[in-house]
Amino acid sequence: MDTFKVLVAISLLLLPGCTYLDDLNSEDDSQNEEIVEAEIIRGCTDSDAENYNPEAEEDDGSCEYEEPEPEPVLGCTDSEAENYDSNATQDDGTCQYLETIPCNGLVILCHRTYDQVTFPETHNSFSTHEDNIYYPASNHRTGFQAQWNAGMRAFMLDTHYLTTADQSVSQVRFCHGDSDRGFSPCTYGAVDPWNWLNKLESEMSSEDRDIVTLLIENHVEGDHLKEIFDDVGLTDQMYIHEMNAEWPTLIEMINMDKRLVVFWEQPGDSAHPYFHDFLTHSWTTNYADDDTASMDCEPLRGDSNQPAFHMNNWLKNQAGLSDPTRAGEANDVDFMVDRAIECIDTHGKRPTFIAVDWWEEGDVVEAAKRVNLLELDSD
Repeated sequence: MDTFKVLVAISLLLLPGCTYLDDLNSEDDSQNEEIVEAEIIRGCTDSDAENYNPEAEEDDGSCEYEEPEPEPVLGCTDSEAENYDSNATQDDGTCQYLETIPCNGLVILCHRTYDQVTFPETHNSFSTHEDNIYYPASNHRTGFQAQWNAGMRAFMLDTHYLTTADQSVSQVRFCHGDSDRGFSPCTYGAVDPWNWLNKLESEMSSEDRDIVTLLIENHVEGDHLKEIFDDVGLTDQMYIHEMNAEWPTLIEMINMDKRLVVFWEQPGDSAHPYFHDFLTHSWTTNYADDDTASMDCEPLRGDSNQPAFHMNNWLKNQAGLSDPTRAGEANDVDFMVDRAIECIDTHGKRPTFIAVDWWEEGDVVEAAKRVNLLELDSD
């Protein structure tokens, strides 16, 4: 009887339309899918993201990224510096601080560019009674040491060979005169350039906050002139200025230990870049005027587009020679300052040099100081 019941049950299950087993199988499949689906780990799969999940198998769009830092604004970040930049976020090492030690006699000159400073200058600086060169070939009574002690920091020099027959470096001298007359102007008197420049080197070593300028009317070989500068130890201090570049400030030149600027009155020579062509790097006003009323600020020689210029300030007599009898008139402090102001009004800047003869008359050093103390928009 029991066997019969089992057979009947099996037969019923095999009849068409029975879904009992199908329902069971369907439920089992659904449970399996839910189990498989529950095993997938979702999360951020981007390793560059801040919330990267190394265990995530499927990205769920939740990745978060760090905001990029803005580009730094370079500048001086020290509020105590003269050029402090409140917008700067990263210091670039350009901070400048007000100097407390004078440059060329005044603290305010330290951060002025070379061409914006007025230097007192002697014309034919070596041509003096003290150096045994007498009138009419002389231009001053006292020589280098007195000029330096008074505050002169720019000097005009003339180089020639002692004789026309021997043009070797040992024969180079400072001499005043025209070499086109068939004989050396050293006939009127000569100064040993090694001796003169050695004194300059010694004083520059003692006064290491001063910038010095030489303007050389050169009539000797460039190699010979350079050899003399080598011998006296001035070559390493010679500043090289790139044409049309902005001049550095005095403190920049001091920090570079390039405190000597040399011009010469001849074309530039790539073999000697420290000798700057006077007529391309600067310009000059007229010289040896008949009277002070004739003195103006009009360019005579050189490139008037250049910022550095010489305000020549001496008078000549009827013979065309430097006139010592009227030096006091030409070198009067008030006159020189007023003339410098006229040049400022005309050219928008101070004269870089005020050059005089018979410097002992008047006071060109005081005049230059007053001109440097004038406040200009360009400062």
